[in-house]
Amino acid sequence: MDVQFREYNPFDVWFWLEFDNIPSPAEQQYLEQLFESWFYLGKLGGFNAENLQVQEEGLDISYMDYNDRPDHGAILALMHNMGEFEYQGNWGRCWFDLGTSDAIALDVLINALRQLSLDYVSIPRLIIGGENEDWPIPSSHTAQFADYN
Repeated sequence: MDVQFREYNPFDVWFWLEFDNIPSPAEQQYLEQLFESWFYLGKLGGFNAENLQVQEEGLDISYMDYNDRPDHGAILALMHNMGEFEYQGNWGRCWFDLGTSDAIALDVLINALRQLSLDYVSIPRLIIGGENEDWPIPSSHTAQFADYN
């Protein structure tokens, strides 16, 4: 899967996926569930790079002391909104307001999409940000918000 970055604004970003073929309803469901799960984790603050205690501990986490007191000086890392997934031919796209979630969220998504592409639906290209000239983006995303509250 080729991953490309275009103009990137975390508060207004489109994810574009190119497929080998027009995705079937089952393939669309896999893809949409992946993005929805990723969004829920982000909405709950799961992509906060300021609190990666287990990762920073290393390989041996047996009997690790985990600091369960939140750092009140840290900025919350929350995603804000996700649009409805859309398809046109062999392309799919979805809009996000990633809020203050950290860039680790993008790595997690890319890793999951790579595996999804290997196992279920071939995704030769993922584009993060910008727009496709042959599929204009609407000027307002308000009407397209998915109801994930």
